Amino acid sequence: MVKTAWVTDSTAFIDEELKNHPDLYSVPLSIILDGEEYADGVDLSPTQLFERLKQLKNPPTTSQPSVGAFQALYEKLAKDYDQVVAVLLSGKLSGTVSSSEQAAKLVDIPVTTFDSKILTYPMTALLKKGMELLEAGNSLEDVIREMERIRDTNETYVLIGSLEQLHRGGRMTGLQFFLGSMLNIKPIISIEDGVLEAKEKVRSEKKAKEKILDYFRSSYEKNQFKEVYILYGLHEEQAAEWQVELEKEYPQLKIKCCPLGAVIGVHAGENTLGISWHNELK
Repeated sequence: MVKTAWVTDSTAFIDEELKNHPDLYSVPLSIILDGEEYADGVDLSPTQLFERLKQLKNPPTTSQPSVGAFQALYEKLAKDYDQVVAVLLSGKLSGTVSSSEQAAKLVDIPVTTFDSKILTYPMTALLKKGMELLEAGNSLEDVIREMERIRDTNETYVLIGSLEQLHRGGRMTGLQFFLGSMLNIKPIISIEDGVLEAKEKVRSEKKAKEKILDYFRSSYEKNQFKEVYILYGLHEEQAAEWQVELEKEYPQLKIKCCPLGAVIGVHAGENTLGISWHNELK
């Protein structure tokens, strides 16, 4: 029996089921606040981050794990495992995938790096599916192929909580920020092939939520997927309201509320709210 270690990064949402998994390991990204570096999820919680953001002199930044951090972990895992599968956040949003791929060339254990093209719980869902399929006796090649198939059907729509943080982090031009702030425009951001895209601009938060729910209902009618993830920055009550609304309309659906975490919070803001699902995860 081939013994497999699973690796992810700190933008994944590790739920109770995974916290005690003996073969799962996580590599933290870093957050830099006024020159001080913090390991995501280790040195800094989202609550602490958003408190610090109000007092910063300089825009916060984030940093991918180093090649050395992955190399050290993979060398350690080589003592107890036959292979490693790393399921990581979108390679177009971070260099984390690249760091893992470079580290894989420096170690003796075979490492498969999987670009989830997403982050937080949608990435966790792909990780869980991969574990389940491999445990069921499928070959690693078949597992990766199925994970890719499911990954490529993901839909994610987000209401960014802070245009200012998106602007300061370099994700939005000055003109876009000025117009969005002045006109109370709420951009709906989607993640397309691992990249943030402005899907639509709506004049109020209420209309933006209605539009996102329209996308959701349309996809559910066609695909009948089994679970949906509500993603939030800091304020869980906003996500809980959406959850209650969806549970009334779709009692058969499994609905999870998941925090975005500190790294994503740096760019998106504490009032960020999103929804995500994999159309082919059934």
